Amino acid sequence: MELIEGVVTRDGKATVRAGGESVQLTAPGADLKAARDAVLASAKDAVRERGEVCRLEITDNGRRHVFAAHPDGSLVPLADPSPADAAELQDVAPPTPAPAPAAPEPALIEDVPTGASLLTAAPAAPSSTPHLAVPPRPDLPSTPVEEHRTDYPVEPAVTTAPPADQGPVTRRSLRDTTFLVDDSRHDPAAKGFRGLLTRIGIKQEPSAAELAERDDIAVVSRHWPGTRTIAVVNRKGGSAKTPVVAGLSAVFGRYGGGGVLAWDNNENSGTLPIRTEQEPHGASVLDLLRDEDRLRDGQSHGLIAGYVHHQSADRYDVLWSDQNDFGDHEIQAEEVRRAHAVASRYYRMLVMDSGNTARAANWKAMIELTNQLVIATTTGEDRAELGSRTLQTIAERDEHGARLAENAVVVVSCWKPADMVEAQRIAGLFEPLVRFVVIVPFDNALKAGRIRFDAMQPNTQRAWLAAAAAVGRGL
Repeated sequence: MELIEGVVTRDGKATVRAGGESVQLTAPGADLKAARDAVLASAKDAVRERGEVCRLEITDNGRRHVFAAHPDGSLVPLADPSPADAAELQDVAPPTPAPAPAAPEPALIEDVPTGASLLTAAPAAPSSTPHLAVPPRPDLPSTPVEEHRTDYPVEPAVTTAPPADQGPVTRRSLRDTTFLVDDSRHDPAAKGFRGLLTRIGIKQEPSAAELAERDDIAVVSRHWPGTRTIAVVNRKGGSAKTPVVAGLSAVFGRYGGGGVLAWDNNENSGTLPIRTEQEPHGASVLDLLRDEDRLRDGQSHGLIAGYVHHQSADRYDVLWSDQNDFGDHEIQAEEVRRAHAVASRYYRMLVMDSGNTARAANWKAMIELTNQLVIATTTGEDRAELGSRTLQTIAERDEHGARLAENAVVVVSCWKPADMVEAQRIAGLFEPLVRFVVIVPFDNALKAGRIRFDAMQPNTQRAWLAAAAAVGRGL
């Protein structure tokens, strides 16, 4: 079990030592609560980076607290260290000697973040001797770590002439020569405990999780030649199709710089207009079809703005279905093709929401135009079952449908906070059938009201990034 040590001194100085690196988080004179918060947060980051249970020892004003620290942030108190550990306890004291207090004082650990309230418990056998500061271990450097690093790359000496035992340098073509430096190294870590070390001047390689996130961002930032169409489907209502459309559109719009249209392709009225921002004009796909000749001949991107509804923070637009409760017009296949041709003039990506009828003409036309299929489902077994049947319907329709089904991405949205186990079960059943499955955790920001990416929890945002990257890899 790897050891992570934290020290908080009476003057507010906070220090963390992990993996042979010692980091001072606050300077002397800092607020005592802020110092404790910094030690706990940094220690939890270090445990999360390692991905395994670590032994966490925090010395606060001479009193040591020992925990088993888990990657999920939980802390489990351990028994007090034995007397044989006394030398190790002294080793974690700060290197600057501090005068011994006139009389022992109780540890002050109140008002500490989640999990740290465990530190308020007094040790089983409190020591009666005052805390003494001792020098650091002899095998650790007493000067700053940066001055003793030896892992910096050493550039070879530049040679201006070939060795004597070689022939003359062969001339190369100018077309085959470049003076640009090929720098394929990763940027240093920016997140977690490694990112903290980077920010204070100790550059660290990014973790595997951070590298995976960077890869996903690179995929969703890409621009493909021509317009790409993504269809989000499930014949069962309440399968979170609309949140999936909004989540994917937000990721592609934010990282790709816009050019994304979320299209509510319901045969009458759908829910996407209710869950997104609305412009005053209230236009729908029927207005776009009415003026399609004008839009086909338009030379300015601003012309489309009067027919779509812009999402200011998430950088995508929404094309409404007909919201007239008294209307009786249902979108037909040819109208979907015409609207698609117009939208493709103005957008690089179309993310299409859909109704619940696979027999509808507009639904079939959407599948014909689709480049990437997404099956949306929640953790309700009826939603998952109908999602599977929808996949089967598309796969058996024709050769194009079979390719879409084989390359499909499934997004399983947790309907309740306790649904992760059920989501994993459903995902496991889908995995042999499709190219990729992503689970989106429960998030109140997705349950009701307008869907905004910034309102979601960080783990939810990361799940949407993974889902969008999975979609992008199939385009």
